[in-house]
Amino acid sequence: MRFALPITSTALALVLGACTSTPMMSPMKVDNAALPEAVRVPAGETQKLWTTTDAGQITYECREKKDMAGQYEWVFVGPAAKLKDASGKDVGSYFGPPATWVSNDGSRVTAKQVAVAPNTGTPGSIPLQLVKADPATGAGAMQGVSYIQRLKTVGGVAPATPCADGNKGEKKIVTYAADYVFYGK
Repeated sequence: MRFALPITSTALALVLGACTSTPMMSPMKVDNAALPEAVRVPAGETQKLWTTTDAGQITYECREKKDMAGQYEWVFVGPAAKLKDASGKDVGSYFGPPATWVSNDGSRVTAKQVAVAPNTGTPGSIPLQLVKADPATGAGAMQGVSYIQRLKTVGGVAPATPCADGNKGEKKIVTYAADYVFYGK
């Protein structure tokens, strides 16, 4: 005999939210050897800091393709996200361009992309990424950061809605989640 239990949309949202955010909220030690080679940090780098974002946003804009008159595509404009530590405490923010991570202690670092690798574990997600950091400004958590990895991505890909002359210039915001792992010597 089967029993049906009523589930409210609020209860379902809480259960699903717990399922998607719990793995990202636990501290991790990255096994670089298990990652795609393109996004591994160079030898000699040490993991310094790990943060997560579970409700980041990426803005895309419908634009005409470069050197392809009359053809359009969704173009990445920039991210905006709050960074959290393993306990879920807000510890900083991430935005761009340029790609910038700011700690609540006032230190900040910008970085440029070195490589990406597809996220084969979660279809429809932005790629894994490795960036090379510029020297940090301000004293604090970002001092000495030389590389940053974006791992465990969920969502964030360009909108599936059509991009054409009729909506040229339209901006769409999509949500994403990711872990950011910071390295230094």
